[in-house]
Amino acid sequence: MGIILRRYRRVRVGSGEPLRQYRWWQVFGRSLRSITLPLPDGTTQTYTVDVRHAGDMTDGEIRARLYVDGALRSFAKMPTRFEVPGGHIEVAITGFGLKRCHYVRADGTEQQLSPDPASAEGRRAWLHQRHPGFSHLIGIVSIALVVIGLCVEVPQIVASLSQLPLIADSIGTFTSPVQLPLHVNLLIGLAAVIGSTERALRMRSSWIDELAS
Repeated sequence: MGIILRRYRRVRVGSGEPLRQYRWWQVFGRSLRSITLPLPDGTTQTYTVDVRHAGDMTDGEIRARLYVDGALRSFAKMPTRFEVPGGHIEVAITGFGLKRCHYVRADGTEQQLSPDPASAEGRRAWLHQRHPGFSHLIGIVSIALVVIGLCVEVPQIVASLSQLPLIADSIGTFTSPVQLPLHVNLLIGLAAVIGSTERALRMRSSWIDELAS
């Protein structure tokens, strides 16, 4: 309950400013996801979450903004949740993009908000709809890149840390079974980042992505 209350306190009231149109140069720096929900009177409203991954220009903080029918209703640092009809919208990020942007109904069922078609997430969703087999293959390659990065990089990091006098004197040193040249490590690290970024486009990121990259 304490965590939930702290998340509620992060939400601030918006000024009603209009939602800015998605531009092509924001394809990897901005997430824009929406959902249309029914109201008790039979009408509907569209709820849109806007996240700028580079942070706000004023202080560099990454915030989620909730727009209702194109007008800013509220904003908050993340992770956070916005109250909406019939439930709430949960928003969280990783270092590679959105980790969560779901509408959670009062009964606990969940639904992802739909990405803007012009965004990287939207283009990835289009690929999945049009070419599911190819999409599935990309997903397999992505997780493979992340796992390989994890298996290769982590032992080397542990070995380097074990050389620190404080650690070496207390528990001894560790020799990594994997020892690769710098340029190979950089290539594997880059591949892991690419894999994690692709997974973030589908909101599949986890602690494995953060650790491997």
